[in-house]
Amino acid sequence: MDIYEVAGEVKIFPQKGGWVYIRVPIEITERLIHMAQRGLIPIRATVGMTSWDTSLLPMGDGTHFIPLNAKVRQKEGIETGGNATVSFRIRN
Repeated sequence: MDIYEVAGEVKIFPQKGGWVYIRVPIEITERLIHMAQRGLIPIRATVGMTSWDTSLLPMGDGTHFIPLNAKVRQKEGIETGGNATVSFRIRN
């Protein structure tokens, strides 16, 4: 099973209550888009020592992002505007 790695800036969507996320490069989206169900691609993500089930979510511009929930960010010391590395594999 392939493991993918995404590194980049942790951002927040501008609207109120927006997702905190890391963007997935278009090359990875293009490789995995055939697995999407209603735009979502189910994954098992890992940051540091923390793993959780989530999905790649569509950005609306043809790319996807990985949401980073508050529990994961707190446990791993991740802050908006900082950088993070997320590895993931596709869930069945």
